[in-house]
Amino acid sequence: MTDPIYGKSIAVGVSGSIACYKAIDLISKLVQAGAAVDVMMTKASLQFVTPNSFASITNRPVSTNLFDPNSEIGINHVSIAERSDIVIIAPATAQTMARLALGFSDDPLTATVLATSSPVLICPAMDGNMYSNPATQENINKLAKRGYTIIGPEEGRLASGLFGKGRLVETSTILGHTRSIMGSDGDLKNKKIVISAGGTQEKIDPVRFITNRSSGKMGYAIAEAARNRGAETIIVAAPNMQITPVGTRVKNVISAEDMKNAIVDECIDADVIIMAAAVADWKPKFVSKSKFKKNGSQTWDINLSRNPDILAELDRNTILKVGFAAESENILDNAIKKIRSKDLDLIAANNISKEGIGFNSDNNKITLINREGVVQELELMSKYEIGNRILDQVSDILSDRQK
Repeated sequence: MTDPIYGKSIAVGVSGSIACYKAIDLISKLVQAGAAVDVMMTKASLQFVTPNSFASITNRPVSTNLFDPNSEIGINHVSIAERSDIVIIAPATAQTMARLALGFSDDPLTATVLATSSPVLICPAMDGNMYSNPATQENINKLAKRGYTIIGPEEGRLASGLFGKGRLVETSTILGHTRSIMGSDGDLKNKKIVISAGGTQEKIDPVRFITNRSSGKMGYAIAEAARNRGAETIIVAAPNMQITPVGTRVKNVISAEDMKNAIVDECIDADVIIMAAAVADWKPKFVSKSKFKKNGSQTWDINLSRNPDILAELDRNTILKVGFAAESENILDNAIKKIRSKDLDLIAANNISKEGIGFNSDNNKITLINREGVVQELELMSKYEIGNRILDQVSDILSDRQK
């Protein structure tokens, strides 16, 4: 499954804001992702950036005048609207949103929005006082009621020197929303997928805990891939430093018991559970209420008790179960044992002793084994790509269950 942006026709409207320079980065990343990008500039935006800035990135003409006889849009005013899979306006000024709310169509940007039947993503940017003005808020509400998606603005220091709400959202946020919208009709549409991520923490005393090296990268990469294929995606996350993918929902937990409760709750109406988290097998039998003092001691004995096996306790008859086997030896044998002991539909096994894969790495090398014992060994690839390979099999299993 490729990036949902790949091969798509995307129209980007740029209006007159100091944030215009961020549109250059956005358009560059859309082109890098494989999209064909048409840029439409308002008259005011020409005061901040030149059409050549965008034309050199897209290798396509930039539309600035609705009546230019040498322009495609001058000949056919709705040409971009007809071929675009999504229209993004970034930055969208108060002026531009007011004109859109009134249904104006006197420049390439407004004409395209009025004529398109594709999704429209609006990213406001303006001074904080302008954003909070009742007229602007009324226009935003009108646009939202028409079905347009509006993201931002963010709070921060503005061009005027004021601090407030009005900054254009970051490029990564716009791309995340774009992928979420473009992938909404994917093969996992109307499916709810719960994904665990990170490494749980088990308290010893008020300042110490037992944990592991899991970064959460694998779980978050799977979540991003699931979102891009149209799934309702929930991440049950133990402590980690990952950024939540746009369009997903996160439930933060700490201990294995916390994770179990959250997963059981979310799995009531879920279709798939993917346990990518490194859940502690053991926890201290007793947690000290006060910090442990050395007091001359040379050793510290901690009694441990077993944590619940979350995945084993879920019923495969009610939810598709995918597990992970992070092993340092006898990889396949241990993975197959887990399929049986946890009653799994699919397991992803990897060798954590190898350098450059697994914990904290952006890449991984895994072997997929299904319930029937069919083995698929994958090459070294990004965790996002691995997420899609796992979801390919998940999609196939779900299809077979519906037959």
